Amino acid sequence: MKKMIATLLSVLLIVSTLAACSTANDPGGDGTAPAGGTTASAETAGGETEDSRPAETTELTIWHDGDESLMQTIADTVNPMLADNGVSLTFEKRTGLSDQLKLYGGDAANGPDMYLWAHDSLGTFVAMEILAPLTDLVDESVWADDLPLTVEAGQIGGTQYLLPLYFETLLFLYNKDLWQGDIPSTTEELYAYMVANTDTSAGTYAVVNQHSTSYNVSPFINGFGGYILDAEGNPGLNDPRTIEAVEYNQKFAALEADGDYNTVTTLFNEGKAAAIIGGPWLVPGIRAAGIDLGVASLSDMTLPNGNPLAPFSGIQGIGVMKAAAETKGDAIALALEALASPEVGIALAEAGGCAPANSLSYEDPDVSSDEVIAAIKHTAETAQPMPNAAEMNVMWGPVDSMLAAVNRNGQDAATAAEEAQAAALQAIADMQ
Repeated sequence: MKKMIATLLSVLLIVSTLAACSTANDPGGDGTAPAGGTTASAETAGGETEDSRPAETTELTIWHDGDESLMQTIADTVNPMLADNGVSLTFEKRTGLSDQLKLYGGDAANGPDMYLWAHDSLGTFVAMEILAPLTDLVDESVWADDLPLTVEAGQIGGTQYLLPLYFETLLFLYNKDLWQGDIPSTTEELYAYMVANTDTSAGTYAVVNQHSTSYNVSPFINGFGGYILDAEGNPGLNDPRTIEAVEYNQKFAALEADGDYNTVTTLFNEGKAAAIIGGPWLVPGIRAAGIDLGVASLSDMTLPNGNPLAPFSGIQGIGVMKAAAETKGDAIALALEALASPEVGIALAEAGGCAPANSLSYEDPDVSSDEVIAAIKHTAETAQPMPNAAEMNVMWGPVDSMLAAVNRNGQDAATAAEEAQAAALQAIADMQ
């Protein structure tokens, strides 16, 4: 375990597409850390004076690597709730958050009190023993109203380590001016539409997708019952169901252009593709291109085995550092209760098009009427959280290599799967 943890300190986690919401998103980040972070004090947010507050205020620091306007939205919503109890949240942006937490997560003097980031990093931090179980601070009722998908994403071994705030997943996005007729209800109907409406020689497509990227092929893999990594950290690339999914995806890939992010996004935004499989992070660019956007849930498309498509989902949530829980437990508990409120989800939905984790947030008419948010919530019925085991950090490469070998080089799926499984097992062994 010591060797594993030491190795983990040098492993760079993949920050997936799940790092932002539909109208305020930079999946890769701009690499620039602000001078002072995002701060909203109880006085600024609540309009109160020093005399009306408790004599002492407990300042809680939350590190993040996301969109600063979203962090400001959270601070502006939560701090007025906390002011009367003498607690205030301050968000600080830390570029390369994973590495920062590996260095300072257990440091009470130089680390944060909490962090806000994607759930797929959770296994690494739990293995490092720098996080406090949330039940050490608050009752499970605090997240009782959260969507089950989002709660599951924050658990390791049945223990809740992450308080979910919002989530995202893949959608079927289409150009209403180009798409003809109804959206197919089965993947076979979708394939037939693609055959009839794709002209690869002319560079026009019915549907485009990142066909050789693990995240984008997850609807097929999960829908067929395959898996990339199980809960115990074992890869399943050579599982017969995973191979079946890769083989099935291959025929769609042949009609979906090259498959890299820039290619498929450009094709759709320039009107050369009628639909794209992608996340809410694509929506701002699509709307900026003047496209009349339609949105559908992948959960409404059924595979030949009768199962619906089941894409991966990424959940953004709050984790608590063990060192901070030991000294600021009461204040952190109050903060967690405020962060879990439906008001935070509503504010994030209105400010950034985020799909709230709290189911009560959808009772707000502005939230429920947003078609992108509504489609994400509906997809939560079949979507699966990305694996949060530490071993997932080394799985993206072998899976993407397998998909590229099949879709771009024509390699037999079973052979490619065996090679990828061996590469994954070796990568996991090197971690330990």
